[in-house]
Amino acid sequence: MSGHSKWSTIKRKKGAEDARRGKLFTKIGREIVIAVREGGPDPETNFKLRLVIDKARQANMPKDNIERSIRRGAGSEKGEDLEHILYEGYGPGGTALMVQALTDNRNRAVADIRRAFSRSGGNLGENGCVAWMFEQKGYITIPLNGHNPDDLFDLAVDAGADDVVIGEDVVEVFAEVADFQAVQEALATASIDMDVAELSMIPKTTASLEPQVGIKVMGLVDALEELEDVEKVYTNLDVSDELVELYASEDV
Repeated sequence: MSGHSKWSTIKRKKGAEDARRGKLFTKIGREIVIAVREGGPDPETNFKLRLVIDKARQANMPKDNIERSIRRGAGSEKGEDLEHILYEGYGPGGTALMVQALTDNRNRAVADIRRAFSRSGGNLGENGCVAWMFEQKGYITIPLNGHNPDDLFDLAVDAGADDVVIGEDVVEVFAEVADFQAVQEALATASIDMDVAELSMIPKTTASLEPQVGIKVMGLVDALEELEDVEKVYTNLDVSDELVELYASEDV
């Protein structure tokens, strides 16, 4: 999965540009609204909200924006009528994609998502067509930055992680949903900086493709994530370090 982590780094850099246009802040604000509606406005008791607030702070989202989104979620300030929708489809090379959308306009969302699939040579599928290929897990990435990887491994496993992948410059931690909060809190208590700490859809197996086809899939994922209503896109593409470097060099 190390390639996925490097790809995430590229997307975070691009996300900083999105933030300057306000697009990223709008998306995170919507996530905060939904998290508050589902679990309440207190991040101390609402773990999902705490994760989204951490994400907002990493994106340098202003405190006023965060607090306004919390008020909207709590109903004390008028906001959009939002709904979560999960779309599934196939990308180039028959890859599986899951598209997590949060929208106030279902028709706009599905039209934009279908158009992105079509332009890439893929197609939007029926509910359940690829969901069986993924499982929800807690996912954390930790930059090594001088940390002893064995110590990180032991800390994460002792806290409940079920898999730890040690790369050249990053450690990836996977945990069952029920154990994710404990793992994240154990790392935070140990003052371990985490680049990513989120619930993610992890592919059970990955698909290896020719580089040019893999690049098309990565381009589709990025195109989908740029859409106003799309929160997150998951794929079973085997993203190798070499593929990430080739994709970045082509500046797609």
